Amino acid sequence: MTASVTSRALALLGAFDPEHRTLTLSALARRSGLPLATAHRLVGELREWGALARLDTGEYVIGRRLWDLGLLAPVQAGLRQAASPFLHDLYGATLATVHLAVRDGIEVLYIDRLSGHVSVPVVSEVGSRLPMHATGVGKVLLAYAPEEVVAEALKHLSRVTPYTITQPARLLEQIRRVRADGYATTGEEMSLGACSVAVPVRGAGGEVVAALGLVVPDLRRERARLVSALQVAAQGITRVFASAQWK
Repeated sequence: MTASVTSRALALLGAFDPEHRTLTLSALARRSGLPLATAHRLVGELREWGALARLDTGEYVIGRRLWDLGLLAPVQAGLRQAASPFLHDLYGATLATVHLAVRDGIEVLYIDRLSGHVSVPVVSEVGSRLPMHATGVGKVLLAYAPEEVVAEALKHLSRVTPYTITQPARLLEQIRRVRADGYATTGEEMSLGACSVAVPVRGAGGEVVAALGLVVPDLRRERARLVSALQVAAQGITRVFASAQWK
């Protein structure tokens, strides 16, 4: 079956990922599986529409118009709007990196982040995806994910740092503790020198719709305070988001 113009254009956009944020025309053609001439024609149309932008180096990046459209998605607009004041309050109280994330398949999708000069450096960015088993927000989302998602995630326990949990039995035990305790923690599992703590954010029906987390250098002395601050903020987000869902 001949690929449609739409599928070809989507293949070009799908060539981009966190490891390939800028691509030459030849790289776009290769990664999308399209002939160079076809890629050249479609890239021109996507650029004219605003889906792609061309840098001075000749490489291409995702265009601003796609970002604008992405902000209209319910998971972006509703959650981010409801959470924004609480994220700012959390950052003001802790000066730690604050994350708001949702599950996308077996990965964490970061939909908002706040950090400052004194915050612990992290690899996450708004729009980036990271493995659930190595992040605090990811462990929260995994704990409340369907069984088939958990089973699939257990097949992909890659080691990111020497401290990443890659033993299925150990991760399952952590998931059980998240459900019992109401929060998840990590210790240098995604980035060396960075620990995290996260709690669930619920929707109008009580289902977990997101995870709210903080990244700090050490959790040993501040865990109780940070968990309490996160839970208060999560309850506030739930209240505002649930109210918006019923309007």
